Amino acid sequence: MRIGVLTGGGDCPGLNAVIRAVARRSWAHGHEVIGVREGWRGMVEQLFEPLGRSQISGILPRGGTIVGTSRTNPYKIDGGVDAVRAAFEQVDALVAIGGEDTLGVAARLYAELDAPVVGVPKTIDNDLSGTDYTFGFDTAVAICTEAIDRLHTTAESHNRVMVVEVMGRHTGWIAVHSGIAGGADVILIPERPVDFEEVCNEIASRHAKGKNFSIVVVSEGIELPGAEEASSEGGGQVDQFGHRLLAKRGVGERLGEEIESRTGYETRVTVLGHIQRGGSPTARDRILATRFGLKAADLVVEGNFGQMAALRGDAVIAVPLAEATAELKTVPLEWYDVARTFFG
Repeated sequence: MRIGVLTGGGDCPGLNAVIRAVARRSWAHGHEVIGVREGWRGMVEQLFEPLGRSQISGILPRGGTIVGTSRTNPYKIDGGVDAVRAAFEQVDALVAIGGEDTLGVAARLYAELDAPVVGVPKTIDNDLSGTDYTFGFDTAVAICTEAIDRLHTTAESHNRVMVVEVMGRHTGWIAVHSGIAGGADVILIPERPVDFEEVCNEIASRHAKGKNFSIVVVSEGIELPGAEEASSEGGGQVDQFGHRLLAKRGVGERLGEEIESRTGYETRVTVLGHIQRGGSPTARDRILATRFGLKAADLVVEGNFGQMAALRGDAVIAVPLAEATAELKTVPLEWYDVARTFFG
C-alpha cells in the first residue's frame, strides 16, 4: 500500500512529529509512505516524493513541515476535484494533517467520492470541535506566555499599558490560556463583545490601587466597536476557504490607541504574529502529535477511512471527520470567568 501524507493550512510545531509517526507505523506494516507536497495543491498537481528513513531521521524536534504546506482548496480550482480523484490512482490512502479547512476538504472528499482519507487535527487555534486539544496549541500558548512574562518587566519599569495581540483567528483559546498563565490584567476574545469603557475601567482600577502598569491580551479576531467594515474585513480579502485575512486588521494597534486616548496612560503594542507558529514543539505537542500519527496510521491499516484521530480525556480515539469539522470549538463562558477573576 502507498500511503500519502499531506500537511495543509498554516504550519505549526508538531507537524513533523506526526509525519514521523505515520511513517514508522506504516513501515512496520510493510507499507510505502510518500509525501504530498504543499497541502491539497500536491494532490491537485500530483507533487509526490518518497519518504524514507533518511527523510524522517531527526525531524521530531523540528518546527514547520518537511513536505511543505499551502491553503489550497481543490473545490475552488477548476478541475481541482477531478485532479484529486486522479491522484488517488497513485495513492492508496491519504493522511491529511490540518485544521478545519484542510480536514473539511478531507471530510467532503470522503462523503462525495468515498476517498480513502483519515485526518489528524492540527492548529495552534485549538478550534476543532472533535478533539479536546490539537497539537501546536500548547507550543503557541507557551510562546505567548513567555512574551507576556517579558512584557511585564518592561511595562512595570515604564509605568505603561502593554497590549499583546495573539493569534487564534475566530476563537480566543490562545488569548485565554496565555493570558491566564501570564497573569494578564485584561483579556479580549472574539466570543465576547468588546467594551472600551469596561477595558479602560479595569486599567484605571489597577492604577487606583497603586499598580501603574497593565497587560492587555487581545485575540486577532475580535471586533472593535465602531471599526470600519473595510478595516474589519481586511480590505475585503479572503482566502480560498472564504476566511477573511486578519493580518492587516491591526486590532492591537487600534485598541492601544483607544486605551491611550481614553485613559491618558502611555500604551505600547506588541503583535506576536507568526512567531507563535515557529520553532521547536513543546514536549506535550511532540507526544500528542506522535500519538495522533500512530492512530492515523492504524486507521489506514484497518481501512477505517473518513475518521480523524482525536484526544478525549487522555485517550486518543477515532471520530468521524464530519463531526470534527461540523462547527468551531469556541471558548465557553466558564473559561472566560476564570480569566476575569484576575482582571483589574
